[in-house]
Amino acid sequence: MRLLNVQVVLDWENGMLHHGLPTNVFEDFDDKTATYAILSHRWEDEVNYDEMTGLIKTNEYYGNEVRQRTGYKKIIKSCKQAVQDGHRCIWIDTCCIDRRSSSELSEAINSMYRWYRKSQTCYVYLHDVEDAVFPTRQDFHRFDNASGWPEWFSRGWTLQELIAPKQIKFFNKNWVFIGDKEGLAMMLEKITRIPFDVLKEGHIPRRLCTAEIMSWAADRMTTRVEDRAYSLLGLFGVNMPILYGEGEKAFQRLQVEIIRVSGDLSIFAWNPKGQFHQLGSLLASSPSYFRGCSDVEKVDYDQFVDETMNYCRSRFGIARRPSSSKFACLRSRDRALRSQLAVLLVTNVGIRICLPVISHRDSESVFRAMLACRDYYGSLITIDFKTLGPSSYRIHAAQCLRDSHPELRILNLAYPAPYSDEEQHHFKLDDRHTTYYGFTRRGTFPRELTGDTVTFSSVTNYLVIVVYENDDSRSRFAVALTYYLGQASVHVVDDQCSVHQEVSWAAFAKKAYDLLWAAPVESRVDSGVKCAHLPRSIWDARVVWDTRIMQTDVMVDVEHCPGCCIGPRECTIVSNDRNNLDTPGFMWTVHNRGLKLDGKDVWLCECSGQKITLGYARIWHRPRGPSLSSGDLPRI
Repeated sequence: MRLLNVQVVLDWENGMLHHGLPTNVFEDFDDKTATYAILSHRWEDEVNYDEMTGLIKTNEYYGNEVRQRTGYKKIIKSCKQAVQDGHRCIWIDTCCIDRRSSSELSEAINSMYRWYRKSQTCYVYLHDVEDAVFPTRQDFHRFDNASGWPEWFSRGWTLQELIAPKQIKFFNKNWVFIGDKEGLAMMLEKITRIPFDVLKEGHIPRRLCTAEIMSWAADRMTTRVEDRAYSLLGLFGVNMPILYGEGEKAFQRLQVEIIRVSGDLSIFAWNPKGQFHQLGSLLASSPSYFRGCSDVEKVDYDQFVDETMNYCRSRFGIARRPSSSKFACLRSRDRALRSQLAVLLVTNVGIRICLPVISHRDSESVFRAMLACRDYYGSLITIDFKTLGPSSYRIHAAQCLRDSHPELRILNLAYPAPYSDEEQHHFKLDDRHTTYYGFTRRGTFPRELTGDTVTFSSVTNYLVIVVYENDDSRSRFAVALTYYLGQASVHVVDDQCSVHQEVSWAAFAKKAYDLLWAAPVESRVDSGVKCAHLPRSIWDARVVWDTRIMQTDVMVDVEHCPGCCIGPRECTIVSNDRNNLDTPGFMWTVHNRGLKLDGKDVWLCECSGQKITLGYARIWHRPRGPSLSSGDLPRI
């Protein structure tokens, strides 16, 4: 551990040292026996190791340039404070690490939590606090870049620098003391969501789960994306190689290392409120995915059986019959069998784990797994998966689970998520014709739609509702795009609300969303037409779709209703890409007859599986045949 000799630095600053004299600015110590102060701060215009060592040896011009920097002034002020507190040495991350050496940088990052923990005093410099008192209220005007609090509280590295030290002194912009960690513990808990006892005692109790610890870092940022992971190593007591350039893989590696040393399943409990749309991977992409996990608690494995049964009774109304459930029998079996629930193995096909699961009503490959952790309301946290090959991939919450007891299943839970185009399905939406009768796309639920294409991962079950409205007539309808159990489908839903009811489009979309998730699964239909009459109007809303490999084309239209209101009654104009005709719809060739349209010979095709009604047209037979006169034109 390299420490800065505070007296040498101050002597140089006061002109008591001369250029060229052998003077050691730094000294090497064993961190187990060294006594020192340490600085925590937000990086600005800093002085690095090479500049600090060369400061005494260089000419006056170079020295003056370095001494004008904000970072150098911080070094001088912190050294003066260290002398005042009786410390001979201080550690400052900007100048005490030779970052040209990758091995030294890696050692420092892996040791940093311990170094802060073993320091006698930590000085926290809040560069954006001008008052002589610690801020006690959010102020978005003064701290607009950091959620209304000093920027120091929004940085990734400062999380461990707040928790690890036993003693912390806070200083404002002018190095005026404004409070210490012990006296400000309750305010620090309010700002950071870190429990009072953790701040007070300076260590993380074993009762706290991984998800809660991760939640402390959810809103903190770093300059390098990899540092969001590296700055958390000490909090979880793990070590790993430092590989700048790996991007988000660093956080994935961190989670794997935590899994290797911990049986805490709450590490999989990220995204509790569904605000992130990452699918496929069991592991989160960044600490941000743990936002909202501050209330997650671990469940002891001896209590896990009871918690699982309580979950099934509350969600599915299943009566408790322990003798009929293999999972419940664990209570009376050998401890080794019960402990298998806590075993996690990292393999080439995913993380192998044994969990209680409940299968989907329509597919064994889709299931819900229960974790040994609970949320704020005391309910077990669950994750839904879909099995593809040897691995199971994380998906959005599935509907229509079986009303049955859970069963134990050994799973290979995949990480990372599949990213290739082969694992995605695209819905291409063409709704240009809805504007003819004044309908416009009002919004989508539960995710926003940018452009005219919606992309779903093939490992998930997902549903998006697109709402269309005519403000003048107060009419609306919804189109549902669904990818469920590997099958694409399209639905159209009318609004049955009374004209006197004030229901927002979002509420209508949510109602349609819940209705369709609860509906029975349809038989697979790759192409088709669906229609819905709009109440209190003269219009029908209809959708035409055609599904191919990896893509479903959807056309949305509004037609004038002739009065019977019982579904599709006439053919939608079709297109033929082979002849480049600019008409909407979907077609395929069914026999070798054709028609002449706008002077072009085209194939006679069937539209979306429906019967075609054509007007009078000039027909010809292949391979050759005479043209018919207008009086001979048949009706097809």
